[in-house]
Amino acid sequence: VQLVESGGGLVQPGGSLRLSCAASGFTFSSYAMSWYRQAPGKERELVAGIRSGGGFTNYADSVKGRFTISRDNAKSTAYLQMNRLKPEDTAVYYCTRLSYGGRPEVWGQGTLVTVSS
Repeated sequence: VQLVESGGGLVQPGGSLRLSCAASGFTFSSYAMSWYRQAPGKERELVAGIRSGGGFTNYADSVKGRFTISRDNAKSTAYLQMNRLKPEDTAVYYCTRLSYGGRPEVWGQGTLVTVSS
């Protein structure tokens, strides 16, 4: 079971990035997925989640209207489209597979997003 994130990098405030999470080793379409982030000196926090079929999503208040989570079950990949990025979005972003109880049980290695001018 493996999750591999990509797409992080340095972006100016107001810019956009799309993160990808490639899954392998399990039936991707059977699991809800989520993105978490951890900023320097802060606790890890939930950013967004999506159910297995993609029909329901949820977001942290701080990213609502700016970030969009999606998935392509045929490609076993989850995405996080991030628009209108702010310096406070700077963090390591992690893709997670959720257990049937809704808890993150598998984590990727993380990808760093830095928002700075």
